Amino acid sequence: MTLFSSPTCPMSHCARFVLHEKGITADIEYYDPNNPPEDLLELNPTGISPTLIERDLVLYDSRIIMEYLDERFPHPPLHQMDPVSRANARMLIKRIDQDWYQLLDEIINSGEKKSARAKKLLRESLLAATPIFADRPFFMSDEFSLIDCAIAPLLWRLPSLGIDVTTQNEAINDYTQRIFRRAAFKRSLSDAERDMTETPK
Repeated sequence: MTLFSSPTCPMSHCARFVLHEKGITADIEYYDPNNPPEDLLELNPTGISPTLIERDLVLYDSRIIMEYLDERFPHPPLHQMDPVSRANARMLIKRIDQDWYQLLDEIINSGEKKSARAKKLLRESLLAATPIFADRPFFMSDEFSLIDCAIAPLLWRLPSLGIDVTTQNEAINDYTQRIFRRAAFKRSLSDAERDMTETPK
């Protein structure tokens, strides 16, 4: 199994987090998405990051990769066991992508004026979710799940983008520290991501 991954792409980071959380043995090949390696382009002509290769299987959507890894290696499970809870978790991750990751993408890839607006909206939206962060140890759950794997890479990038949601917010700060201290999260960081902010002890 090989995961082709950009060293800075948050979606790739989500897939790497799941790999390490489940203790899956896989080769992680870091590459520049603007200059994908030939062996990747032969299997996935788009060269998109992340791309998971396992024998004849080629997956290149972060959320599908996360779900596949959880089903392919069922222990420990990161999705709830019953169909209703799993469906609700999938809907929640879709909302996170639409509400938070779209703004993150805008911040990273747009000009200063548009970026400033997106930063304000993302910060306000995260702070509005404070009661959810405060309610349970993990995001809308008592157990660590794929939802946390989806959120953590976004939260990790905020300080490097000048977005502060933790200094005055105990609930979000406690949540981020709880996640960032996980051994799997620390292992999931590329060198470039490690340089974005300080890893908690």
